[in-house]
Amino acid sequence: MKPAVYESTVRHVRVSPLRHAFSYRTYQWLVDLDELPRNRWYASFEARDHVGNPQHSLRRNADEYLAAHGVNLEGGRILLLTNARTAGHVFNPLSVYWCRHRDGSLAAVIAEVHNTYGGRHRYLIEPGQTRVAKEFYVSPFFAVDGSYRMTLPEPDDRLALTVALDRAGGRPFVATVRGRRRSLRTAVLRNPFVTLAVAARIRFQGIRLYLRGLPVHPRPQETP
Repeated sequence: MKPAVYESTVRHVRVSPLRHAFSYRTYQWLVDLDELPRNRWYASFEARDHVGNPQHSLRRNADEYLAAHGVNLEGGRILLLTNARTAGHVFNPLSVYWCRHRDGSLAAVIAEVHNTYGGRHRYLIEPGQTRVAKEFYVSPFFAVDGSYRMTLPEPDDRLALTVALDRAGGRPFVATVRGRRRSLRTAVLRNPFVTLAVAARIRFQGIRLYLRGLPVHPRPQETP
């Protein structure tokens, strides 16, 4: 499979305890873990940028994670939607792995979430499952409780992902990613220094929320 690039709009909507929404443009890569692009100054895909042993390959780390949860692909394909390391920098708020058995049937989806503190966490989503318990500190304005409803279909010409946080009393937060497959040239020209811009925008919005008086939840001690 040739790598694909999706130019997209990410939108965050918070409805409580105060309403706040913002969006930004970005692009992500869809790559086969067995056929990663190599030796490209504008894009590299490295194990150190994801959960797992940085000395192993992305494919091996994904297989080992699946095996720990009783899933054996027997060599089936794994596609990864993620930001590439560009100009020595990368930040991946959400990476998604679509993991298939050798016969092409979906075995599992892995949602890998990163926060701006350097923390990383994976959620395993089985076929037909959409809800997982929240286990990872992402925003300083939400405690680690509730559950996520994740709608993560494998993209074709279009990309459409949704992650909604459900807590007691309602749904205070929804994030969506909507995009279309584009040429790499188009995506890069429209979104230069993409991962630096994403990290800066998220931090800027956090500062705005803090200045508006939104309470901060202390970050819990993270386990490796």
